[in-house]
Amino acid sequence: METAELLKKVRRIELKIKSLSKNIFSGEYHSAFKGRGMSFSEVRSYQYGDDVRNIDWNVTARANEPFVKIFEEERELTIMILVDVSGSSSFGSKYQRKSEVFTEICAMLAFSASQNNDKVGVILFSDKIEKFIPPKKGKQHILRIIRELLDYTPNTSGTDIGLALQYLTNILKKKAICFVLSDFQADNYETALKIASKKHDIIGFSVSDPLEAALPDVGLLHVRDPETGEIGWIDTHDKEAMGNYKLKFRQNKEAFNRHFKKSKTGVIDIGIEDSYVLALLQFFKKRAS
Repeated sequence: METAELLKKVRRIELKIKSLSKNIFSGEYHSAFKGRGMSFSEVRSYQYGDDVRNIDWNVTARANEPFVKIFEEERELTIMILVDVSGSSSFGSKYQRKSEVFTEICAMLAFSASQNNDKVGVILFSDKIEKFIPPKKGKQHILRIIRELLDYTPNTSGTDIGLALQYLTNILKKKAICFVLSDFQADNYETALKIASKKHDIIGFSVSDPLEAALPDVGLLHVRDPETGEIGWIDTHDKEAMGNYKLKFRQNKEAFNRHFKKSKTGVIDIGIEDSYVLALLQFFKKRAS
């Protein structure tokens, strides 16, 4: 993409998303995630009613009287956004491409985090780790993230969500709030999700296109698989073939909801025609309640 065109697109997303995140999400974001982590502040003398589990035995032994540890809410959070850049993310039948929606959602989360003075990092993945942008603060950092999402060309077209979650677990030592943006039309990520969710606060954000759930009955279609590159024909009159097509999509969708709920993580599931702004707002409000 030409530099001038890229900068125009970045600016357009900044203007659209920044005002939305400021006017709609600033309070909701903070309410949803405040108190998710606690850090040690100081010790003080034990007072009646204090939790005995917070007694600092080392200080108590030295002072010869009971002291307790005082914790406070961690004011600075780390937000990690894992973005699926596989071949299927470039698909969009009527509304937008999924990759465009992912970019806008990522920008929304990044600007909301920035207004709360939180760090934001990004992992771009296909069936390999394409790019890691370490968590940082600041407007220029967010604009860099948007530029990367708009202009990045993945090296491969497959999808491996489990690999991305494993990489997250290994690369990030401190607990983070992590959004995974994908269509989740993939298998074998349950174990990696289970491990990652023990360390981090994981939210799966699924975006799908209507044509991925069901194809119109128009006869023979010449199609290309965006991830494998395979080209072939689909007979949309064939009830058995269309039944298998719908079944595969539904199984992946059910697996997504099952795996994330089983790991006690957050779930946002929308169609590409739905409002991600409304979906995020509802999610933040539910988390805050």
